[in-house]
Amino acid sequence: MHKEYRPAEIEGRHYARWEAAGYFAPAGDGAPYCIVIPPPNVTGTLHMGHALQDTIMDALTRYHRMQGRRTLWQPGTDHAGIATQMVVERLLQREGTSRAQLGRERFLERVWQWKERSGNTISQQLRRLGASVDWSRDRFTMDEGLSRAVTEVFVRLHDEGLIYRGKRLVNWDPVLQTALSDLEVLSTEERGKLWHLRYPLADEPTSHLVVATTRPETMLGDAAVAVHPDDERYRHLIGREVLLPLANRRIPVIADEYVDPEFGTGCVKITPAHDFNDYEVGQRHKLPQISVLDFHARLNDNAPAAYRGLDRFAARKRIVADLDAQGLLERITDHTSMIPKGDRSNVVVEPMLTDQWYVRVKPLAGPAIAAVEDGRVKFVPENWSKTYFEWMNNIQDWCISRQLWWGHRIPAWYDDTGKIYVGRDETEVRRKHNLPDGARLRQDEDVLDTWFSSALWPFSTLGWPDDTPELRTFYPTNVLVTSFDIIFFWVARMMMMGLKFIGDVPFREVYIHALVRDHEGVKMSKTKGNILDPLDLIDGVDLETLLKKRTDGLMQDHLRTSIEKVTRKEFPNGIESVGTDALRFTFASLATTGRDARFDLARAEGYHRFCNKLWNASAFVFSQLGGIDDGPHELGIADRWIRSRLRATIAAVHENFALYRLDLIAQTLYDFAWHELCDWYLELTKAVLTDPSAEPALRRGAQHTLVEVLGAVLKLLHPLMPFVTEELWLEIATRRGDNSATIMLERFPQADDFSADAAAEDEIGWLKGFVGGIRQIRGEANLPRSATLNVRLADATPADRERVERHASQLRKLAGLDRIELVAPGETVKGAATALLGAMRILVPLAGLIDVGAERERLGKQVAKTRDDLGKVRGKLANQNFVANAPADVVAKEHARVAELEQRATQLDQQIARLAELG
Repeated sequence: MHKEYRPAEIEGRHYARWEAAGYFAPAGDGAPYCIVIPPPNVTGTLHMGHALQDTIMDALTRYHRMQGRRTLWQPGTDHAGIATQMVVERLLQREGTSRAQLGRERFLERVWQWKERSGNTISQQLRRLGASVDWSRDRFTMDEGLSRAVTEVFVRLHDEGLIYRGKRLVNWDPVLQTALSDLEVLSTEERGKLWHLRYPLADEPTSHLVVATTRPETMLGDAAVAVHPDDERYRHLIGREVLLPLANRRIPVIADEYVDPEFGTGCVKITPAHDFNDYEVGQRHKLPQISVLDFHARLNDNAPAAYRGLDRFAARKRIVADLDAQGLLERITDHTSMIPKGDRSNVVVEPMLTDQWYVRVKPLAGPAIAAVEDGRVKFVPENWSKTYFEWMNNIQDWCISRQLWWGHRIPAWYDDTGKIYVGRDETEVRRKHNLPDGARLRQDEDVLDTWFSSALWPFSTLGWPDDTPELRTFYPTNVLVTSFDIIFFWVARMMMMGLKFIGDVPFREVYIHALVRDHEGVKMSKTKGNILDPLDLIDGVDLETLLKKRTDGLMQDHLRTSIEKVTRKEFPNGIESVGTDALRFTFASLATTGRDARFDLARAEGYHRFCNKLWNASAFVFSQLGGIDDGPHELGIADRWIRSRLRATIAAVHENFALYRLDLIAQTLYDFAWHELCDWYLELTKAVLTDPSAEPALRRGAQHTLVEVLGAVLKLLHPLMPFVTEELWLEIATRRGDNSATIMLERFPQADDFSADAAAEDEIGWLKGFVGGIRQIRGEANLPRSATLNVRLADATPADRERVERHASQLRKLAGLDRIELVAPGETVKGAATALLGAMRILVPLAGLIDVGAERERLGKQVAKTRDDLGKVRGKLANQNFVANAPADVVAKEHARVAELEQRATQLDQQIARLAELG
């Protein structure tokens, strides 16, 4: 065992050995336990959200594996249709060619080549994080088995009438030329304009309605003007017609509660082919759907000739100018609105009326809603079920087709008349529909939304549609660990598909974890320059490399300069390596039930010190194992105490694993290992181990306890910190002559392994209180740690006196004492600092220990500064503008600061008063 903790030297070595030995595969005959990994994109790399999520899943997996369960953590990656196609298209562009030039077949060959060569980066990064997934079962959403499952589901749903082809509005990316899911659309608040346009009444051209719109270019596709039915200003106009400017079409004035009378003028244009809300209004009122944009977002032949072929934004300028020239532009005002953009192309997404494939979702949603209502599936935290119900009860049919080449091609064929045939392959289509061999068929060019294959993930990865042993054993899975932003996109769809095709829910619980933000609570993003790479934290990174990673690809000079400035200030020397275990422990400590997890590098550095502490404590334990024998052993009071505390710790760990409270597990284990084991038990036991006159049975009892407690702590910590615990466990096994090959297959500690001992806890609690009181006095009186103190005890009970006598040597050693004396009845001790332990007063006379004048001056300065700070904070809270406008948590912190400063001032006053007694 090396003297220093060096994570880089142990992590890769242990992971390679675990994987080679097949330790991650399900084993034994215990109850099955299964988690499926939310499949990361094959184009992706490990980010902080992945690292949090994977830490949680691995901790659960390792815990249940050590509980003796037949445990499977199912890995795999998603083919990520748009993202992957864009990566390969950019490569082709650099080569001077394109997808169109290659053709579909050769392009797909290139994508597969890229995937095999570069598409598994994240799988290697998961290994760095210590993920104990069963790599022998690694799946890919485009592999042969999963592709067969996708086709099977599509055909069955279509045969039941639950998949259909129809013309509806979709999110359309005019650059990528495909429909997008809502998750692929990012809406950002932007400042723009609100145009107020005059629509003349058809039968009264001198009168007009003023319509407010953010999109003048789509007015040419208007099918109506809508007002609220209760709006007295316009009630008399309902049912009449207006003349659509520039298009000279008559369109009706309709009444619909969708209209907000307070927005703009209370009149809104209804363009069913270019707005999702307008589409619904149009359906209710049976309005025509007039599309005036083509797939490139240019004005099409449904627009007047003057605007055809113009880009939508160029058309906007010309339309506004023409309206102004005709006196139909009332005014233009500033307006802020949410602008939807494609997350890949970063261009404004266009609601587009297109022919697409849809899943008829409502028949599938009913059983999925019932499964949560009756408790077959539980959300953790439970409040997320409300979000689930809200989405599911308002669910709309799901557009599943995408205009891409990379993905699961839709198993539908068309004959020369346009008739559609659906089947598992062309041979089946011809056989099922008795088509002659000479009949020409062409397969649909579109592919399926990647969420379609992801919806099948819990059962397709286990071998469905075949009836495999894995499917029978591990479905339903036990828990899904995911973030709240894909409850609808993924969780709900897995629920619907699992119930439909397997007849049971895909998982019993859904644990919704927080989103990782920076230490100030700001979302991590490239443009904010606050992104952290988990591997940089594990391995460390120099400043120049960090700067390059944070600014690479940024075009705006001011943004680059700002990010460089912030980065240099925050990380002047780059980022020091903390190792995987410390990073994982940090993520575990952040796994609360809240929506946000604030990542602070200082916390990770603190947990690196915790790993060091564990390493050094283990080295001490190992040094005490020489000569340990099988002779009779007796447990001392400290041994009984630490075993009792360990029992309570184990019980808390089990309880919080059941609740998915990894944050409480991390805190519990940190407190026990650092404070109770290292700070107290190791110190208490040194006297027995190093005292030649100590009873051999007591020494053996301490040795056995050291080994048993350290072993239990390593097992308890293993799910959160797999590498350092493995290294130290194997060292224990070697020194004890055990044949344990790995800690990950050891039995997880149970509370009943150790006995409760209230008497020992009370006794050592008293000792800790005594020593803690002395240490508090040292700190408050600014006494040097090297100073040996005399202590006087007043009001000591008979039990106190017995304990002082019993633990005198330990008290002197741990508290740095010379003499411990009792205060005689009626005796007054002046100039003494005091600590209370029950009814007993612990007095430390300060005469001769401090320079009274210097100490009075030092304390006086502290009092002045404390009161000055207190005045400033009180002044801030007296400012009503601050209290009214500052965030609630900021105001609460200021109130807490007042209480803290008031307490500090009181303590300083008490210390100065004690000095007065010394003259």
